[in-house]
Amino acid sequence: MSALHSDTHGHDAVPHVALKDYATGFVLSVVLTAIPFWLVMSGVLGDKALTAMIVATFAVVQVVVQMIFFLHMNTRSEGGWNFLALIFTVILVGIVLSGSLWVMAHLNQNMMPMPHAMNELP
Repeated sequence: MSALHSDTHGHDAVPHVALKDYATGFVLSVVLTAIPFWLVMSGVLGDKALTAMIVATFAVVQVVVQMIFFLHMNTRSEGGWNFLALIFTVILVGIVLSGSLWVMAHLNQNMMPMPHAMNELP
């Protein structure tokens, strides 16, 4: 019975998380939220496109921090299946987003009225 117990409840199966890890994640999350907020509210960069790209970069880093410190996702948890599911989800989201943008771009190009067609209306 003890061999079965030690096999099913290995130390690698359950993450041992300390309050220090949660505090680190919280501080990182606050910093990664405050910096983009300050960038947008102060307008310190001047260029809206550059500001949007920097805010998007901070958002991606924020997602990674949330997954590591609060969801405890890594390549070892659940035998690697959590990480594999994450990769699959990212690939599917990429396909859906790029396909949607492609369809919308072609619809915009093909469905917009032509300038010379506007003059021919009665």
